[in-house]
Amino acid sequence: MTLSLSEVKGSYSSGAIFVSFDLETTGLDPAKDRIVEIGAVKFDRKGLIARFSALVNPGIPMPAEAGKVNGISDEMLRGKPPLDEVFPDFLLFIRDAVVIAHNAPFDCGFINANLGKLRIESPTRFFRKGEADFSSLPNPIACTLTLSRNCFPGKRSYSLQNLAAELGILALDSHRAEDDARLCMEIFLRCVEGI
Repeated sequence: MTLSLSEVKGSYSSGAIFVSFDLETTGLDPAKDRIVEIGAVKFDRKGLIARFSALVNPGIPMPAEAGKVNGISDEMLRGKPPLDEVFPDFLLFIRDAVVIAHNAPFDCGFINANLGKLRIESPTRFFRKGEADFSSLPNPIACTLTLSRNCFPGKRSYSLQNLAAELGILALDSHRAEDDARLCMEIFLRCVEGI
């Protein structure tokens, strides 16, 4: 369920926990491309709670075009855990939180596609004892791309990097998942706090 700006503001003021997250992938198609990095930042209205960051071995070579964008190489991914080892920890990290992504349909599309695959391929390894069996994110979702278009109309670009720069938010490690998740959190806070 994607939340409106008023629903997001209500959740924020009531003390909800939020997790902004970002994925780096081998391409743009969740049906065939793979996740290579997950970054997330957990926070509430009082501030930062925790961070999550993991490189993921996709089991295939990193395409040159994707590597040019995110700076992730085959060498960096060698020896890293596969997604079925990383995903349970990520799902535990986002449990009971409102999840936030910039262009949420893209990131959530990859999450949901992989939830479905892992549920079929390795259900006993993927789902921890007592954990719900689900094939798509059960969390409420907020999309900072949509929110920022409503809160900051007339911007030249609403891409994460360009919008952050225009709002004076400094990118420390562009197109790497954890820093992009931090940028997403900062944009989200500007939207809900009306700055």
